[in-house]
Amino acid sequence: MRQVPYAQAVGSLIYMRRETAQGIFVNFKELCFYNGNKLPFAGAQIGQTFWNEGIVNNETLGYFIGRVYLFLPCLGIDKERLRFRQHLANEMAHYAADCWDAEIECSYGWIECVGIADRSAYDLHAHTEKSGVALVAQEKFSETREVEKLVIAPVKKELGLAFKGSQKNVVEALEAMNEKEAMEMKAALESKGEVEFYVCTLGKNVCIKKNMLISKEKKKEHQRVFTPSVIEPSFGIGRIIYCLYEHSFYTRPSKAGDEQLNVFRFPPLVAPIKCTVFPLVQNQQREEVAKVISTLLKVAGISHKIDITGTSMGKRYARTYELGVPFAITVDSTSLVTI
Repeated sequence: MRQVPYAQAVGSLIYMRRETAQGIFVNFKELCFYNGNKLPFAGAQIGQTFWNEGIVNNETLGYFIGRVYLFLPCLGIDKERLRFRQHLANEMAHYAADCWDAEIECSYGWIECVGIADRSAYDLHAHTEKSGVALVAQEKFSETREVEKLVIAPVKKELGLAFKGSQKNVVEALEAMNEKEAMEMKAALESKGEVEFYVCTLGKNVCIKKNMLISKEKKKEHQRVFTPSVIEPSFGIGRIIYCLYEHSFYTRPSKAGDEQLNVFRFPPLVAPIKCTVFPLVQNQQREEVAKVISTLLKVAGISHKIDITGTSMGKRYARTYELGVPFAITVDSTSLVTI
């Protein structure tokens, strides 16, 4: 959490969250269950956070960078004012194996608008360690496989003689080792006959000797259990919208040339109003046709604006341009329209 002084009470602090992502990680098991225990799956979260301001080696990370590059121009961001920057080692977040920012140029310079982080399995490992709940996924094999695994097989009699009341702690620590750690211990025992081994529940090293067995065994497996990695694209909606306003805005001279008219060139995908409807001239029959078209657009769920104010066509079009409306339907007669 980020500490912020509370202006209403001198000396008091309030705490604001730096990110929303942890809600997804702690609910990983439920999200995985609702996706039929199949990977990959996507989780999305919306919320407000408070914070201060190469080569892509991960193919999945590169895929999301590409998707962001395709997505932002669809919103109306100028491709020529969009770039991607990899975080330097000294600015990489503690949880990130790699991270790239989509930066957009605006009147404030280049600003970060999207962060795409390869969080690997950092968060799920951390929550598993602190909560004791295994946040893992399973991949079922089409056929049962026989695999050879190096496992720790402690001789409890020898451990009991050596560690007495601490025997349980040592056994649990040995059995919790992964295969890589077991391989390293086996190599050390074969070369030295004994090895120092840290037992976290005792908070100290103990001496493990060769007669405290390590052995290989064959076992059948029908699934793979693993901790999945996470790619996190995080979008700053407010910043993107601000840049969209700047990139979509321009001015053009009026027909008379005596003033500059404001224009928003919003893509239809994001334009709040999709089209305007107005009769070519103020006429009751044409206004009725405009109202019929407005009703049809409303039924179709298309946001629109009907303009039957009777002002000149030039001024009505100018209002449409200023609102960023991409389409206009002009009722030329009771049987003809122009789109």
